[in-house]
Amino acid sequence: MIFVDTNYFLRLILQDNDLHHQEAKKLFQDGARGKVKLFTSLIVIFEIYWVLSSFYQREKKEIGRVLQNILKMDFVGFEQKEYLHKALSIYCKSSLDLEDSYNLAYAKGNKAKDYKTFDKKLARRFEK
Repeated sequence: MIFVDTNYFLRLILQDNDLHHQEAKKLFQDGARGKVKLFTSLIVIFEIYWVLSSFYQREKKEIGRVLQNILKMDFVGFEQKEYLHKALSIYCKSSLDLEDSYNLAYAKGNKAKDYKTFDKKLARRFEK
């Protein structure tokens, strides 16, 4: 099993360093071919989101599309993939950020009866 860190995903996506891009591409191709088993963490997904939105200032639609494409990599093991899919759906269809979208998906997925927050927009979204 090989853990894949944030920068490998970013180099694959951004192609801003040819040497790193080629190395990341080879790793993911090997994973797709079943030569190696790859996995990553929930934190990595949120780091990708943060880097794309903060540092690279990418648009929300592009970030959503990129993250959805990453989750489609069936050869990479993801923590809580079901919640991530739901969170991305909420994120792409609302004005919420990814963190709030994930917490909302997580709360609903765990059948929370209520969602205590001072964020009125988030509270209304939970009630839907």
